[in-house]
Amino acid sequence: MKIAAIEAIPVCVPLKAGLTTRTAHGEHAVSTYVIVKVHTDEGITGLGEATVSALWSGETAGGCVAAIRDLLAPALTGLDPRQITAIRARMDFLLKLNPFAKSAIEMALWDILGKAVGRPIYQLLGGKVREEVPIKMMIGAFDAPAATKLAELFLSWGVDKLKVKVGLDPKGDIERVKAVRRAAGPDIPIGVDGNCGWTVATARRTIPLLDTCNLLFIEQPIPVDDPQAWCELRRVTTTPLMADESAFHARQAWQVATYRAVDIISVYPGKNGGISATVEAVHAAKAAGLTCCMGSNLELGIATAAMLHTAIALPGIRSEEWPADIIGPLYHETCLLKEPLTLGPKAARVPEGPGLGVELDEKELNRRRIDK
Repeated sequence: MKIAAIEAIPVCVPLKAGLTTRTAHGEHAVSTYVIVKVHTDEGITGLGEATVSALWSGETAGGCVAAIRDLLAPALTGLDPRQITAIRARMDFLLKLNPFAKSAIEMALWDILGKAVGRPIYQLLGGKVREEVPIKMMIGAFDAPAATKLAELFLSWGVDKLKVKVGLDPKGDIERVKAVRRAAGPDIPIGVDGNCGWTVATARRTIPLLDTCNLLFIEQPIPVDDPQAWCELRRVTTTPLMADESAFHARQAWQVATYRAVDIISVYPGKNGGISATVEAVHAAKAAGLTCCMGSNLELGIATAAMLHTAIALPGIRSEEWPADIIGPLYHETCLLKEPLTLGPKAARVPEGPGLGVELDEKELNRRRIDK
């Protein structure tokens, strides 16, 4: 089998009214992503998705399309798509960084491999270690009344785990978290995510003020460029600390772990650079004595399916303890799939078909693409 062609299709999908979000990285009301199709000479097409964000990883849809069209596709055409490890090495040699672009191609290769052997990706990763993946819904960094309204909406759906965005103004952050805790009651697990928004000094002052909120975890409250700074936060709280932007790949996960100041590493195929890279990061965390949580960049359907296959198969992604962020399609007007994934309200279930187990809605794709 050979790769015959690689398509990179930019799309624009708005978030649903009332479910746009806000973080320390900025507003998120529209997702401009890239859908990837890897075609083979045997008629099998693999699907991938790059959930690029200039505010998050520095990648844009236009840059992703150009990198795939002008650099990666010419070099990969003619190769056997089932040789995933060799193709990963080839992409890393040709293009530095750009994990989301590489991930889109790599998940399409896994999709091809699964379709070729008639097995879901999770079976190729060793099989299920859980039947479903517990999830949590995310509340953006809005004022306390708006955050309360969102919490009440999610709870009315039957959601039983929440994450609140912080990392902006500490006073407003504290008010927001306390408001959500009041709305949720004492028993709903709630975590917070700072998206690098606080300085170390601000985090040291603010985190102890959240102790009364009984938080499940505190995710990435500080910038990424000082791994030792996590040690300062460890001294002011017993709440578990989660590294996200500080750990894009296995080497960074290991580096953060060496300081023994975080408890959890957030992983997911887009950020890590592919399904295989997520496996590597999880194993690095495990070797360092840490557990992992499946994070998110508010994916559409294809990338969400890749996350599900990975989370269902890796025991190191302890979703029972640290609920996953496998929620992106719930926030968007469309997931671009013919059949929606089974997401929530309390847990998500993996597609059972071969490969990713999903089928692209071509009509909806053509309606959302922005290159024609």
